[in-house]
Amino acid sequence: MKDKLEKNKNLGKWIISECKVLLEIRDNIRSLMEKCQKISTNLESSIFELLGGEQLTNKADDLTSLILFVNLPSLSLTPYQLVGLNWLIMMHQHKLNGILGDEMGLGKTIQTIAFLAYLLEKGDEGPHVIISPSSTIDNWLRELQKWCPSLKVLPYYGSQEERRHMRHQLMKAGSDVNVILTSYNMASGSVEDRVLFKKFNYRYAVFDEGHMLKNMHSNRYKSLMKISSERRLLLTGTPLQNNLLELMSLLSFLMPDIFAGKTDNFRKIFSMSSGSSNDIRGTYEQETLVHAKRILQPFFLRRLKINVLKQLPKKSDHVIKVSMSHDQGRLYEKLRKHKGKSGCGSDVQSSGASMLMQLRKSANHELLHRALYNDDLLMTIAKRLIKDSAFRNSDVQCIFEDLQVMSDFEIHTLVSKHKVTKEYKLEESVICRSGKFAHLDEVLPEMKIKGDRILLFSQFTMMLDIIEVYLEFRGYKYLRLDGSTPVTERQELIDKFTDDDDIFIFLLSTKAGGMGINLTAANVVVLHDIDFNPYNDKQAEDRCHRVGQTRDVKVYRLITKNSIEEAMLRCAQDKLKLERDVTGNSTDVNEEANTADVASLLKEALKMR
Repeated sequence: MKDKLEKNKNLGKWIISECKVLLEIRDNIRSLMEKCQKISTNLESSIFELLGGEQLTNKADDLTSLILFVNLPSLSLTPYQLVGLNWLIMMHQHKLNGILGDEMGLGKTIQTIAFLAYLLEKGDEGPHVIISPSSTIDNWLRELQKWCPSLKVLPYYGSQEERRHMRHQLMKAGSDVNVILTSYNMASGSVEDRVLFKKFNYRYAVFDEGHMLKNMHSNRYKSLMKISSERRLLLTGTPLQNNLLELMSLLSFLMPDIFAGKTDNFRKIFSMSSGSSNDIRGTYEQETLVHAKRILQPFFLRRLKINVLKQLPKKSDHVIKVSMSHDQGRLYEKLRKHKGKSGCGSDVQSSGASMLMQLRKSANHELLHRALYNDDLLMTIAKRLIKDSAFRNSDVQCIFEDLQVMSDFEIHTLVSKHKVTKEYKLEESVICRSGKFAHLDEVLPEMKIKGDRILLFSQFTMMLDIIEVYLEFRGYKYLRLDGSTPVTERQELIDKFTDDDDIFIFLLSTKAGGMGINLTAANVVVLHDIDFNPYNDKQAEDRCHRVGQTRDVKVYRLITKNSIEEAMLRCAQDKLKLERDVTGNSTDVNEEANTADVASLLKEALKMR
C-alpha cells in the first residue's frame, strides 16, 4: 500500500507521510493486541489445567470449582468472590498486574484482603501498600482487622508530626509491617511523604478507586508511578468514565513495560473518528472498540451485580424533570441571553467552564447568584457592620467590596450572624424557593411516613449549605459529610446514620460521599444535581445498593427542565453507552457517539447554531 501511495503523483507528500504514520500506528496496535492475546491464551491454559483438563466453557461458573487457597475460618466468600480470589492468584502466578473492575458493591475490598491473606499463608509477608481515597481509609482498616487480623497494618495519615514519627518507625522496623494503608493525598503529597513511599520496595501496591489514575499527565499519576512495587493491582467499579484514552492511562500505569511509549499511538487511533462522516465513523469506532476489548481482556475482571447477585434487592432509576420557580426561571433566562450575546469564540474552553457553571448554579437555586441584594442595600449593610465589634477595625468600602463578590446566600448567612444586620436576612419562603425544593416538598413527607431513609447528594458545598437550611425549616433530622469533614470523623458519622433510624437524611457531597463507603441503612438516593461524569453519580448511588442491602433502592435524578442539565444528562448517557460497548458483549456502535465538550454543551444551552 505504501508503494502505491508513493507512485501516485497526484497525492501530496503530506498525505503520503500521514498515511505512512497511520499504517505504522496500526501495526504497533496490532502487535500490542497479539501480545495481549498471547497472555490471554496462557491464562486460559492455566484454567484448563486447574480444571483437570476439562474444556473451559463458562469461565465465571467453572472458576468457582477451583480450590479455595485461603484457609481462614472467619473469611466467608461468595462464589463470585471466590472466582475473583482465584483470578488474583492466577494473575500473581503469571506475574501479571490486573484491574479488579467489579461493579460497585460487590466486595472488591474483601477479595483483595483474601488475596493478601493467601500471600501471607504462603510466606509472603510484604510489605504491601494500599492507597485509597481519604474517605475509605477507616473502612479499609476496619475490614482488614475484621477479616485478617494476622496482617500487621499501619495506617499512614495524620498531622505532620504524627507522620514524621511514623516515618521514623517504618525506617527503623519496616519489616514488621505487612501493610501500609494511606490516601492518595498522602502518597503524592509532601516531599517527605513521597520519599517514604519511593524508598520501600513493596510486593504489591493496591490502588483503590483506581480510576483516580485516569489522567497520565497529572502530577498524581506521575508521582504514584514512581512507587516501587513488584506488582500493581487496581480496584475500580468504573474503569471507563469518559473515553478510551482514560482506560489506556490505567493500563499504562498497570503494565508500563508493555504499554510504555504507546501513548501517542493510543491518542491517534482512539480519536480519529471524531472528524469523520457518520458511515466512516461507525465502521472505525467498531474497529476501535474491538482493539480496546482485545487489549483489555487479559488484565481485567469485571462482574455486574445483576449477573452475580440474584438475591440483591432491585434498584430503580428515575429521572425527575422539574420546572424552575418563577424568579429562578427569570434569572436563568437573563443569564442565558447575556451569555448567548457574548458568544462562544475561540476562547470557549477557558471561559466556557465559567459560563457553564453560572448556568448550572441558576438551574439549581437562584441564591447561588447575587440578584436580591443590590449595591445600595450592600452599602447599607456595610455601614451597619462597621458598628459591630467584629468589623470595627475594617473600612466601609472594603466591607462593601467584599459583599459585592458574595452570592445572595453568603450575604444572608453573614447578616444572620450579626445583631446589627439581622433585619436583612432572607425570608424562609425565599430560601425554599426553587423547582427542586418544590419537588422535595411533594415527596419527602410521604417517604418519611413510609420509613424510607435518604442519601441526598449535591456537587456543590454551598448548595449543601442551602439544603441544610431547607431541612431545618422543614424539621427533618439529618447528618452531613463533605470534603471538609475530617477523615477521623467520617466513619463515626456513617456509623451514627447506620445505628440511628431517626436520622431521615444523610447529606453528602458527590465526591467525598461517593467513594468506597457503605450506607445500606438508606434505601433512597436523591441526586439533587448531576455530575458531568456519570460514574461519579453511579458511585454515589451504589453507596446503598450493595451487599447488605435488604430493601429495594430507588434513585432519583433531579433535572431542571429547559436547562443545561438536560444536555448534561444526554452527554452522560453517551458515556455510559461507551462503557457498555467496551466492557460488555455489545459492539453495536452505529449510533452517533456524542462526546459533547464544553463548546457543544454551551451552544445547546444557549440555543446557538
